Amino acid sequence: MNKLKQMSIFAHIVEQGSVSAAAEKLELSKSVVSQHLKILEQELGASLLKRTTRRQILTSMGERFYLSCKDINVIADSAWDMAKAELEEPQGRIRITAPNALMDLLVAPVIAELMKQYPKLEPELIGDDQHLDFMEHDIDLAVRVGSSRDSNLKQKRLGEFKDVLCGVESMRDSELTSIPYIANSWQGKQVTHSFTSNSEQDFVYQQQASCTTNSFHSCLALIKSGVGIGVIPDFYLHQLSDEVVDVIPNFQLPTNTVYALTPFAANTPIAIIERGTQATQKVFKGQLAQLAELAQGAQSPSLIVIGEVVSLSEKLAWFSTSQQADEQQRQFA
Repeated sequence: MNKLKQMSIFAHIVEQGSVSAAAEKLELSKSVVSQHLKILEQELGASLLKRTTRRQILTSMGERFYLSCKDINVIADSAWDMAKAELEEPQGRIRITAPNALMDLLVAPVIAELMKQYPKLEPELIGDDQHLDFMEHDIDLAVRVGSSRDSNLKQKRLGEFKDVLCGVESMRDSELTSIPYIANSWQGKQVTHSFTSNSEQDFVYQQQASCTTNSFHSCLALIKSGVGIGVIPDFYLHQLSDEVVDVIPNFQLPTNTVYALTPFAANTPIAIIERGTQATQKVFKGQLAQLAELAQGAQSPSLIVIGEVVSLSEKLAWFSTSQQADEQQRQFA
């Protein structure tokens, strides 16, 4: 058991960059951590670290031994997380936002099942066809159409659908450009749709919206009333019987992809790569909560990597040659 503990502490020294940092991480005194390292080296009969006044460098033996030790902490952390997930019942507030159509037919039914399974859960659902700011509205999960460019958000692909240009039955016989267009506000006043067909020539439809609304439900109500045409998701159209129809059934609009977006947790791994691909490249690794602190030690140009891929840095060697990567893995302040 002591050997496993010493191996774990050694891995923490390497990953944290120093004996002092490892002691702080493990909530132990520096002398205790140093003693465990000393005993480990004595039992192995080999030096694992070269110590200088400015930094500590892994010996070749230390490098090989670390590869075995680091898995101990990874497995321990994973087991701990799994045990917590098994023992802890989901509870408390969770705030979820989605466009109204997705909220009605996709999100709400799933949340209903979760509430039956976990009665202590307190969902807050916000149906909004606009993209709400995560920080301002304290959002935990957003279901959105299209991927996000926000590097602070994790995204997972959920599925896809197609919009359908709809109106009442009688509009199928009318010229499209003569029918008023009902637009959701996210579409803007000038609407453009690119239609494709397996049997007819593709075409681009352009129209100035006669009416705009910030609600999918308002848009749907106006289309149902027969005052104009507008797009309705195919999964929603299937629920409407014959109230509205596809006005050009031989043509299709492009596929839309749906994503689930969540903020990165404070303990999400990150890496700042300074002067990538150059001989002087440096890699600063830590957690998202430490981003500001890590950034102070890095110089431009630098690249920020966020997520689990950070844990693969040794295998991927980032942008270094294998020799450069080996040298960097030996050095830590």
